[in-house]
Order: sequence, then C-alpha cells, then structure tokens
Amino acid sequence: MSGIFGVVSKDNCIKDLFYGTDYHTHLGTGFGGIAVQNGKFIRHIHNISQSQFKSKFYEDYEALSGPMGVGVISDNDEQPIYLNAKFGPFCIVTAGLIENKAELCRQLLRDGMSFSEISNDTVNTTELIAKLISKGDTIVDGIEKMFDLIDGSCSLLLLGREGVYAARDRVGYTPLTIGKKKNSWAVTSESCAFSNLEFETVKNLLPGEIVLLTQNGIVDKAAGRKYEQICTFLWIYTGFPASNYEDINVEVVRERSGAFLARRDKDINVDVVCGVPDSGTSHAIGYAMESKKPFRRPLVKYTPGYGRSYTPPVQEIRDLIARMKLIPIKEIIQGNRIVVCEDSIVRGTQLKNFTVNKLWDCGAKEVHVRPACPPLMFPCRFCLSTRSIHELVARRAIKALEGRDIDDIREYLDSTSKKYQAMIDWIARDLEVSTLRYQTIADMVRGVGLPREKLCLYCWNGECSAGSDGKNTPRQSKKKRSARSSDKRR
Repeated sequence: MSGIFGVVSKDNCIKDLFYGTDYHTHLGTGFGGIAVQNGKFIRHIHNISQSQFKSKFYEDYEALSGPMGVGVISDNDEQPIYLNAKFGPFCIVTAGLIENKAELCRQLLRDGMSFSEISNDTVNTTELIAKLISKGDTIVDGIEKMFDLIDGSCSLLLLGREGVYAARDRVGYTPLTIGKKKNSWAVTSESCAFSNLEFETVKNLLPGEIVLLTQNGIVDKAAGRKYEQICTFLWIYTGFPASNYEDINVEVVRERSGAFLARRDKDINVDVVCGVPDSGTSHAIGYAMESKKPFRRPLVKYTPGYGRSYTPPVQEIRDLIARMKLIPIKEIIQGNRIVVCEDSIVRGTQLKNFTVNKLWDCGAKEVHVRPACPPLMFPCRFCLSTRSIHELVARRAIKALEGRDIDDIREYLDSTSKKYQAMIDWIARDLEVSTLRYQTIADMVRGVGLPREKLCLYCWNGECSAGSDGKNTPRQSKKKRSARSSDKRR
C-alpha cells in the first residue's frame, strides 16, 4: 500500500505538504518522500520502517519552502522519482501494483533505457512508471500511454513546472480526492488529510481522469470513465476511519459491518464485545450497538510505538509488531465470554498467537471470532497486500481438506455449501476459538452501500468484472486519446 498527497499554493505550501503526507502514514511502513518545486526541484526520501514520518522529515520541513509539492508514504519503493524528460523535468509519486512490471522493464531495456533506482533487488516501480511516461509527447500523453501499457493499477501525482498533475488509475481501485482552501489546492489518497488543514473537498477524481492543479485552479486534462471498481478493503481495513471514499465514510461503514455480523449471531450469548485495534474496534462498536452487549477493551494497543502489523513486507517484523503492540487486561478478560471483531483474517498466525492466545491465557471463558469480510482467497492484483495464495489461511484449510492444492475452489466460495462450512470449521480449530463466522459478501456490500458492480471483490471471489480484467483499460488509438485530452479550466 502507498498513500500520496500533493498541494499547489500561492503561498508557501510546506506546512500543508508535510502534515498532509503524514496523514497517510497508516498506509505504508517502508519509505516516506517529499518533493518541492520552487524554480528548481528538491526532494527528500527517508526510511521510516523504524521511525515516524514526522521525526524523519522535521528538519527537511524546517528548511524547505516553495509553492507546490508532492509527498508519499510508500510500502516498498523509494519515492519520489526525479526525471528530466523531453517535455521537461518532473518528480513523481505513485500508488498501486503493476503485474507486468518485469515484462515492461525488459522492453525498456531492449529499447536502450536504463534504470538507476533499485528497491529490494528489483527495479523501482515508480521509476518504471516515470520512464514509461517520458516516452509520451507531453505529460498527459505519457500518462495515458503508460495507462495503456500496464496491467494492474497506478494512481499518481506528477510535479511539473506548471503545477501538480493528478491521475487516478483507470480501474478506479485507488481513490484520489481534490480539495480547496483560500490560495491553495490539494489532492490526496485519504480525505482525512483535509480536515485539520482546512481544505474542503471539491471532487473525487473518476477512474482514468487526469487534472492539473495550478495556483489559479484546476485544469481538466483527460476525462474519466464512469465505470469503476474501487477497493472494498479500503472501508473494511486499509482506510483511516475519518476518510471518505466516493463520499462514504469509513467509520460508518465499519459500524454497519459490525451490526450485520451481530444480526447473524442470535444463537450465542456473550458478556463482552471487543475489537482488535485499531480497525477492528469500529466493527466491534457496530456489533455492540446492534447486539446490546457491552463494548469493552480487553486488548489495548500500545499506540505510541507500534503501527499496523499487516503492512511490513517481512513476516518476522509483522509478527514482532503483532506480539508487542497488543497488551491484554486480565481484569476484563477473566471468566468472560468474548466476541472478538477483526477486520479480516489473512494468514491467521497473528490472530491466533498474539490475540486469541492472550485471551485464553488471561482466563477467557469463550472466544468467538467475527471477521468483517469473507475469507480471503486470492492475492490482490492491484495493491501490495497479500503476497501469495499459500499465505492465506483459507487456502491452507482447503489444501488440508482436499489433501492437495486445487484450482477449482468454487464450492468453497459459496457460504451455504458444506465445503465452505468444513473450511470454516478447519480454520476455527486451527485458531483454537470457540466459534468462527465470517461476514458474507452480500452483507459486506450492503455495509459499504455502493452497488456491487462498483466494488472490487477480487480478494474474496477472484472475479474481475468487465472493464477490470487486470488490464488497466482496453488499448486506445492515439486519436482517441487526444480526443479525451482537451483542456478545460475550472
């Protein structure tokens, strides 16, 4: 995961850029980066895997000034990337996942291009995107040609001489929102970045839409598509509670999700409802309101020192964070029957070892686990989240039940089938919990409140709807691209 933020102002933009970027820290734990344009391009990149963005960038914040800039919290690649192309110099930040990255790199190398930025022994994805854009006749032409070539998802902010270009991926998987205040325009992955910086939301970019933020306003560069498949996981887990996507608030969705879980739990009686902090807390609040059972905190997160255990790329680090961040309160746990609401179960090891076992060790009478989404069955094709099928606990359950890996898992996707229930029973035994019930896809969709066809559900059912088959968009002729790229100033 990555989060991006950009701002253009008639005044100094650094305060807004610094804090706006920091409000994306929940989306990545690898690198932070900012770039400013004040007649020349200045960029700073720091490793934030063991420290906070604010502490690493504070000296840069104090020293920098300029009217426009972009920032990023990155899960894997060092960003921003600087490139001097035939249409001029620029800095770029990106969010997404390119499935055909290796193929595109080989093609560019055959064409005589070289790569200078290496992340984790592979070509930096953002540098690849920058090199693809540089092949265009203009910045907009380059972005659209890049969209035509990639498989997967890429939203980006490009800091040029005239302002900040914002482009949302053509699948619509990752959101970008435009905001305005006196003398300034901003664009963000997370709308929660706007509130304390006094920006008012102006619009959500459509899939494939490209705009240019200038000191005088927004210039439309390419029209968007009405079709979209935004990531459902944004509301379930990855998004910040105060953010809105497509004008739907994350916290409200999570409360509705928890209520749906409670409505299907008429046959159990519990003493305490809790959530695995932070994102599971909101689901638990909804469950408690619906069930009329008390919401309490038998597990508290040591917030000052630990972020999300889901985002680090190394399992050892994920386990360490999971073990250390949650502190049990024995006085609340002992002798109680507890419902534990969790946003999702990915691998299952952290939930078992560092959550469930802590409850049992402190004397819980019963532990009932309620994930707010269905079993994860497929690695995400549009964002760095789950890395392989074999990591997923549901796939491990299927392999154990079948005695081998199987390709056709349709029966396990049907929550009314015997095989589905056998899978859930296996996971419950593996987790060592009293009961386990997952959210259904239908209730998850109802909780979000968008039509099902507007939501990406690939992680749960492996389906890409028409227009979102992994290709960013059908290839278009240059004539068609040009027709979509007329300038209109707001």
